[in-house]
Amino acid sequence: MPGLPRVGHLMNTVDHLAAGRRCGREYLCGMDTQHAYDHWAAQYDTNKNRTRDLEAVALRKKLSARSFSDCLEIGCGTGKNTMWLAERAQRVTAVDLSEEMLQKAKQKVTVPHVQFIQADITQSWHFATGWYDLVSFSLVLEHIPDLNDIFSKAAAALQPGGYVYIGELHPFKQYTGTRARFDTGEGRQVLECFTHHVSDFTQLPLQYGLELKDVDEFFDAGNRDEVPRILSVVLQKTIVNQ
Repeated sequence: MPGLPRVGHLMNTVDHLAAGRRCGREYLCGMDTQHAYDHWAAQYDTNKNRTRDLEAVALRKKLSARSFSDCLEIGCGTGKNTMWLAERAQRVTAVDLSEEMLQKAKQKVTVPHVQFIQADITQSWHFATGWYDLVSFSLVLEHIPDLNDIFSKAAAALQPGGYVYIGELHPFKQYTGTRARFDTGEGRQVLECFTHHVSDFTQLPLQYGLELKDVDEFFDAGNRDEVPRILSVVLQKTIVNQ
């Protein structure tokens, strides 16, 4: 199982870094997450954004060897990964909190087997109308305070043997103060976020029948002497033998 030997290294490094801190009370914009992304949508695709771009690389690397029947994409944003997923899945349900982000995505992705839905994933998953063989999360979980609730809902939406892909800003980056942000005419807007640790992504899912299959790190310009920017995790729902 590629990537698993890295877990021990990651855990040891976490123990020697400053403890993660929540930044919910430190954000500058005064907007909630939904309205912040609504404002960001107009420039999201054109801003220089190494986190956005490197997460797209991570998703393609981790999922390129697989094809899917039904994909549930959480945090589709402006569609940076949606078309790529649509080329590998028979159906894609693409969900985002921001209506403005979804409007951008709809302009890019017009194929009939992709459905876009505006929803808050901390509420009922009314959009999950069947079983999926892939649930993907791209740069969204940093905005969610309770991952237990999300992993429980993801597991319930997955068919046995289905996969969860997670691509997030690396906790090590968060420890140094990096978080989602963008510039406007009024100044820099820093979004509300929550720090989750590597163990939150690799250990919590086990409680919901999601086994760790792969964990990896992605670095700016491939420079492994620097703090990694993206953490990727692949989980698989346990197949229960009858």
